Amino acid sequence: MSEKVELKAILKDWRLHVVVLVIVMFTELIGQISIPVGPGAILLLPMLYALVIGFGLYFTPVVSKKQSKNAEPLIVMGVGVLIAKIGVVIGPQIQELLAVGPALLLQELGNLGTILLALPVAIWLGMKRESVGMAHSIGREPNVGLIMDRYGFNSPEGRGVMTMYIFGTVFGAIFLGLIAGLLATLTPIHPLSFALASGVGSGSMMAAGSGTLIAAYPDLESQIIALAGASNLISLATGLYVSMFIGLPLANKIYAVMNKNEAGGE
Repeated sequence: MSEKVELKAILKDWRLHVVVLVIVMFTELIGQISIPVGPGAILLLPMLYALVIGFGLYFTPVVSKKQSKNAEPLIVMGVGVLIAKIGVVIGPQIQELLAVGPALLLQELGNLGTILLALPVAIWLGMKRESVGMAHSIGREPNVGLIMDRYGFNSPEGRGVMTMYIFGTVFGAIFLGLIAGLLATLTPIHPLSFALASGVGSGSMMAAGSGTLIAAYPDLESQIIALAGASNLISLATGLYVSMFIGLPLANKIYAVMNKNEAGGE
């Protein structure tokens, strides 16, 4: 009963909703900004502006600590709505998903490299359970929802995945835009391979990677868009399940082996 009362109070926090609405409207008015850098490009998206503005407002009287606290459960609710939307998008595309080749279907296993490479480094640097949330996946919206559901928002794992979500929002699109352009123009690998690779399950990162490739290879625009979109859809469709049944258990196992004196998080 108390949880219902608390949620009702949060939903009635009109100042919080007004601040969020103003931030969204302002950032959408700014729109997308692309800064060419050699063969690549730095892509600045409204999501990045919103993150920076919201962070800045936290240190002003506009946003109180109470409103900041009220925003926490709304993040989980927002992720839930997003995952539902992803499911609606995936449903009508099921035949296309079944028809794609093994390169698309198996690409999500590449994200497991994050666990094998980054998790041991994070543990050696002294990080604890935060490292599981940080390194079990690429750390986008479905993975945030998984960690919140399994461990809770205020858990070490929750702090870890939110850290990677913020880092990916700030630097992910910039990194993917630059690396896609550089590798596509400086290596003999076909640019369509990088179109497939840009679909990591993040709309902003996919847009940055594919946008850079289109700028470098305008004659391949339709193929790049199709492959990047299909790849991103596959990542959204399978990424959550790979993280749920393979990524997170594997991360917990590695953590337990490397921290034998500490009980695992499961």
